[in-house]
Amino acid sequence: MRFEETKIESVEISFPILEHVMKMAGMIRGGAWDYRHVTYDFKFEFAHDGSVYYFRIPGTAIQNRIEERDCVVKLGTPYVGRHYYPHGIEYNEIFPENVLEKCKDRIHIIEEALTELQSNATHS
Repeated sequence: MRFEETKIESVEISFPILEHVMKMAGMIRGGAWDYRHVTYDFKFEFAHDGSVYYFRIPGTAIQNRIEERDCVVKLGTPYVGRHYYPHGIEYNEIFPENVLEKCKDRIHIIEEALTELQSNATHS
């Protein structure tokens, strides 16, 4: 499921600042990144039924390469999927409301941080 029309989509941000914002929001850089693409993940695990969900925010390097200090990343549309072992992640299904609310909470945290950064940059 995609979270359309957030304030995250299409934001262009320097890689070091992006790393800071994502860490602050509890997101980790997924292991499948390369020098042009990156995904930040938040993992949900529920012991009562063993379900696992991944909330993800993708990004694409538009200047230089991921991990370089002068890299600029353009963020994509956030999305969530459910992991099914051993088959992989399914993105097109009905998700529990508590998972969706937690995803929206992460989006809000990131939107707030990005807004604050933009505000500080224009007042400097």
